[in-house]
Amino acid sequence: MLFLRAAALPGFWLRCVRSVQQALSPAGTLPCPVRTVHAGSWVSGSAWEGGGPVRGRGGENPREEEEEEEDELLRAPPLLPLVAQRVCVLHPDVRRQAGKKPRSTAEWQVAEAAALVRALPGWSVARTLVVPSAAPGSRLVFGKGNFQDVTEKIKGYQDISSVFLNVERMAPLTQKELETAWGLRVFDRFTLVLHIFRCNARTREARMQLALAEIPLLRSSVSGDSGQQDQQGWGSRYIMGSGESPTELRARALRDRELRLRRVLERLRDKRRLMRKERVRREFPVVSVVGYTNCGKTTLIQALTGEAALQPRDQPFATLDVTVHAGLLPSHLRILYVDTIGFLSQLPHSLIHAFSATLEDVAYSDVLVHVTDVSHPDAELQKATVLSTLRGLHLPPALLESALEVHNKVDLVPGYTPPCSGALAVSAISGRGLDELKAALETSVLRATGRQVLTLRVRLGGPQLGWLYKEAVVQQVQELPEGGAAHVTVVITQAAYGRFRKLFPIDASSVLPH
Repeated sequence: MLFLRAAALPGFWLRCVRSVQQALSPAGTLPCPVRTVHAGSWVSGSAWEGGGPVRGRGGENPREEEEEEEDELLRAPPLLPLVAQRVCVLHPDVRRQAGKKPRSTAEWQVAEAAALVRALPGWSVARTLVVPSAAPGSRLVFGKGNFQDVTEKIKGYQDISSVFLNVERMAPLTQKELETAWGLRVFDRFTLVLHIFRCNARTREARMQLALAEIPLLRSSVSGDSGQQDQQGWGSRYIMGSGESPTELRARALRDRELRLRRVLERLRDKRRLMRKERVRREFPVVSVVGYTNCGKTTLIQALTGEAALQPRDQPFATLDVTVHAGLLPSHLRILYVDTIGFLSQLPHSLIHAFSATLEDVAYSDVLVHVTDVSHPDAELQKATVLSTLRGLHLPPALLESALEVHNKVDLVPGYTPPCSGALAVSAISGRGLDELKAALETSVLRATGRQVLTLRVRLGGPQLGWLYKEAVVQQVQELPEGGAAHVTVVITQAAYGRFRKLFPIDASSVLPH
């Protein structure tokens, strides 16, 4: 009977096999080459020639097996085209209820959407449309009249190749109906941000986290295909003796891949914990720099450290992989600056959750620096978005309460003065306020790490001075007139000072007030 059904439906088995292959295909990252504009050229998941998981190739070296598994999970079809696009940004302008303060003006929401599009190499914004919408969550997003008007305009544009609908997520059915009506590919904020993340991710951990974040997108795609297959009358068929439909097989494959990704990420998280323990053992203070995307975090860290290798870029999500950079405070104390991923309004929760392992470093910081771009008209809303996201990460309350607020890009706002006390006005480009910021950082780091500045009287002929150079930060050595002794000013932890007193017993007169 099965063979008779197969003969009656010659395309059925081919569709089943392709469906299962796509479900079993590993997810990860493809490089984003510089693209040339070619309207209408899209690479879809069905055109990808990826195979299923490769098993049984593992060698005797466990590390090689781990790398094989990671490489397998990092192969995936592209989310968006591999050619540049001329995009129409379509923004549903949702009217707020009377008395409610709008989150942002449509003008700046469109500007942010356009910046996201331009973050992809070769992509450009050809058109922008702001259309009122009373129910953005409805099937066609807009009301009947507005939808017809939008459709006529989009069909009349000959210079666009795709449409970016500036909503957080679209249902698969909504996407299908809009693409059918407009004759162009339509994508939402989640897909675009995820694709930008793919292009900017460099480390294995970040790429694995992206693969995990894609699971909800793929799962919704499976659900959408299920409805389509049922309408075609073959969604309830089963493959041979497995007792599962193609949709059920794809769903099970996604669950399996999600478990494997979580296992690999936990392994990478363990490595990160070891690195963090090493930093703690060596007693390097850690300062995490956070802020809204494109607020100038990387440029500020470069200005504070003088690290020439840093290459800040003026685009959203230029920094995706968490990086660590060493710098010196005025007391010559060496600290580590952690450059983190930028935050974004309406950033899908699954993306934040996927990057929770990376953002663990923020929770273990000694000091938090919150950078705000004060030249942006929506600076206050961006600040609120960052604070809301940080609270969602369940950071230690003391760390949040003691965070240094830095107002960056004041060179673009003549005569700027911080409206709130305690905020530091700086310009990473011109250098304004950097000395004050370093002084504030030193005060915060010393307080957070229990370090203290002491001036000790030591004998120059003994081992004390060498020990202090090794275990503390020596700021100054001043030889005394009587010779054979010196006043040594150091920055030292309480634990190190305890060891010093145990090794070299001193009386109270040998410690001078500071």
